[in-house]
Amino acid sequence: MNLVAGIDSSTQSCKVVVLDADTGALVREGRAGHPDGTEVHPDHWWRALSAAFDDAGGLAGVSAVSVGGQQHGMVLLDADGNVLRPALLWNDTRSAEAAAALTDEVGASDYAKRTGLVPVASFTVTKIRWVRDHEPDIARRVAAVVLPHDWLTWRLRGYGPADASPLGPDLGQLTTDRSDASGTGYWNPATGEYELELFRLAFGRDAVEAGDDVAGSGDAVILPRVLEPGDSAGSVHPSIAGEGVLLGAGAGDNAAAALGLGARAGDVVVSVGTSGTVFAVSSEPLGDPSGTVAGFADASGLFLPIAVTLNAARVLTSIAGLLGVDFDELSRLALEAEPGAGGVVLVPYFEGERTPNLPQATASFSGLSIASTTRSNVARAAIEGMLCGLAGGLDALRALGHPAERLLLIGGAVQNPAVQRIAAQVFDLPVLIPSPGEYVARGAAVQAAWALTGELPKWDVALDSTPEPDFRPAIAEQYQAEQRKVARAAG
Repeated sequence: MNLVAGIDSSTQSCKVVVLDADTGALVREGRAGHPDGTEVHPDHWWRALSAAFDDAGGLAGVSAVSVGGQQHGMVLLDADGNVLRPALLWNDTRSAEAAAALTDEVGASDYAKRTGLVPVASFTVTKIRWVRDHEPDIARRVAAVVLPHDWLTWRLRGYGPADASPLGPDLGQLTTDRSDASGTGYWNPATGEYELELFRLAFGRDAVEAGDDVAGSGDAVILPRVLEPGDSAGSVHPSIAGEGVLLGAGAGDNAAAALGLGARAGDVVVSVGTSGTVFAVSSEPLGDPSGTVAGFADASGLFLPIAVTLNAARVLTSIAGLLGVDFDELSRLALEAEPGAGGVVLVPYFEGERTPNLPQATASFSGLSIASTTRSNVARAAIEGMLCGLAGGLDALRALGHPAERLLLIGGAVQNPAVQRIAAQVFDLPVLIPSPGEYVARGAAVQAAWALTGELPKWDVALDSTPEPDFRPAIAEQYQAEQRKVARAAG
């Protein structure tokens, strides 16, 4: 059996899947946790990757591997390959003022034309501006800016600090892929090139794409070389996995999930994880001057318009904790309540919000009365609020003319029966629930097989369930009315 492996280095954990390269069947898997927080030292990811490899039985028999990773995280390296500070993750909102400043300096419409996005605090470009303004001593020492999957791929090849890697700090060997590059805010999905002027505007220094000739680039900051879909980044160093294990290009997590699902034109994927994402595969690049939809590239050579919410599965965790119940009981309570939760609405901006762009907002319950304040209504309002926030992303995709024929709902939280039932009431589309699986890691394994064989594999994806369509527009109307009030108060 020919084996390939995929890695998902996410916000909360590292997952590794080992699959049959011919069929995509799962052979074995492993997992290890990451620390909580919105800034994390990348060494934690490296240790977790090693532990997840061990938990998966190692890479024995594996011919190729690739890394899917959380997007936007800012990893700063000095000339010796050392990490200069903990990485600022996508969910760190301290750079909200930097995002507003960059938008003012360039203009939202021009920024969207040049990068497919409008700056918000999640994107890497805003984080490097924040470091320039608040940590100038660190900014002066920066020799390279990379993303989580870029750094892990580089380390797997054997590069890194001289005292912690067999090949040392060769920054010219840094690589990324088009999907992850498109989430930085200084790469153009339409042209496939870095927007180096935007990087300089944000950081105050020139930048250059990595390659064999970067040694003569002077003070310029090195950005990873962007690989094409199906390319190989090299090989895993023999000290890590033995001889001859090929490395795929890697990808951002949502692009990897699209590959793992085999998403096609007309599909909309809603992923309920630490963040919530609504994305689709498109044949054309997309720029939204409002900033609601980011026009990313995908990992197949096409494009991935996407809307993201900061508040997703942890909304349910928070409300389950408030009610003193587990997820099964939260589901039971929610299904006791009527659609609309008796008028109780949760606008779940517990960590601010990205879509809409309200980084300073907080969560808000409304519609509470003596009659409506029941455990069942509160449980249902939590699920409705989380899903209505994601439905706003679907509305934004449709408003830009993107076709939507069916909705694929993925993520650990969607195994909750109430989430499935209520999704069929919130989304005005047929809802399909693929069988539980690590689709980001699976998509990375697709990349590994592609790099190994030269052909994009076509693996079947099984469906777990298809909730009966039961669209209730009143749920969204009730939520949107309260959401507008929260937006006005936060603005």
